[in-house]
Amino acid sequence: MKQFPKALTSKLEQRIENNSLRKLALPNNRIDFASNDYIGFAKSEAIFHETHSYLIENKIIQNGATGSRLLSGNHKTYQEAENHIAKFHQVESALIFNSGYDANVGFFSTVPQKGDLILFDELSHASIRDGIQLSNAKSYKFKHNDFEDLERLLLKLSTDNQQPTTIFIVTESVFSMDGDCPNLEELVKISEKYHCHLVVDEAHALGVFGQNGQGVIQMLHLQDFVFARIVTFGKGLGCHGAAILGNQKLSDYLVNFARSFIYTTGLSPHSVATILVAYQHLETEKIALENLRENIIHFNQEKNLLGLKPIFVRSKSAIQCAIIPGNENVKTIANQLQEKGFDVKAILSPTVPEGQERLRFCLHSFNSKEEISEVLKLLSALVF
Repeated sequence: MKQFPKALTSKLEQRIENNSLRKLALPNNRIDFASNDYIGFAKSEAIFHETHSYLIENKIIQNGATGSRLLSGNHKTYQEAENHIAKFHQVESALIFNSGYDANVGFFSTVPQKGDLILFDELSHASIRDGIQLSNAKSYKFKHNDFEDLERLLLKLSTDNQQPTTIFIVTESVFSMDGDCPNLEELVKISEKYHCHLVVDEAHALGVFGQNGQGVIQMLHLQDFVFARIVTFGKGLGCHGAAILGNQKLSDYLVNFARSFIYTTGLSPHSVATILVAYQHLETEKIALENLRENIIHFNQEKNLLGLKPIFVRSKSAIQCAIIPGNENVKTIANQLQEKGFDVKAILSPTVPEGQERLRFCLHSFNSKEEISEVLKLLSALVF
């Protein structure tokens, strides 16, 4: 075997030196404060069995899609699922992609055109940034949730650009590494004022916000003011895949031009059926959604009582992050919590900026209030 390239070896050694080398870990039996399975759908026996029943009843005995959706992979379960998702999210059309990463890369590399402008929150997810890098449009970041900075950019760019241009404003309804939410009502006002197209990633809002877990946009009744929403199914829905929500022309355009849609094998009938059944459960699993919301409130109350509020990023979502600077420091505390039986993960630089290393607590409907109180008491003893 040929020698491994020196440049790659050097990069790995640098990660080891910085205590930031990533490794794959097997599942554990610790109390779950790490997964994105916010309402327990990933381990739902009801969803598992109903998905199987759906396939049998519809005589779908098929393991794979057999090809891309434009060739042989567009099985009828896709159509039923996309129609259901569009109705659930109150849009004309929903187009399923194989993952949230594929959806964001497909959208941002394809929809903004040469001469267009993309203004994105500086903490936007890596998949959004990767898609923007592949775009022919010019892009500019604005400070996190800072709409004064966004307006400054809009005014400057409108002065610099004499010709009318299409502007896309990009944000997330719940940020994955902070758990905070932007003021979307204010953002809609700005996008309307400057005639921009608003794009919102709702990956961590689906199954968490809204009466039936529809997300923040529908909770605030803003769906008619958003050009495109990206919802992903590997978090609150507990399965796999994603969808881009918008009007029919947007779906038609993506089918014709989004390379991450065109040049990949479709999801299996089983995967798409799981998405459909999980959506159906969102409309009936009121107790799971309510339990999650109560746990979020309890977590925030407990961290305030224990004096932990100053180290936490302000959040009313299922993602709660305690800033503990330094890869070694945060890993040490995470390891101590894990030794006590709590699966809490350390988020290291370069995933987050240096000095912003953190413990990321993911809350779930199935966590007990006693578990939440105990893990926070342990954290308090370790940091104070």
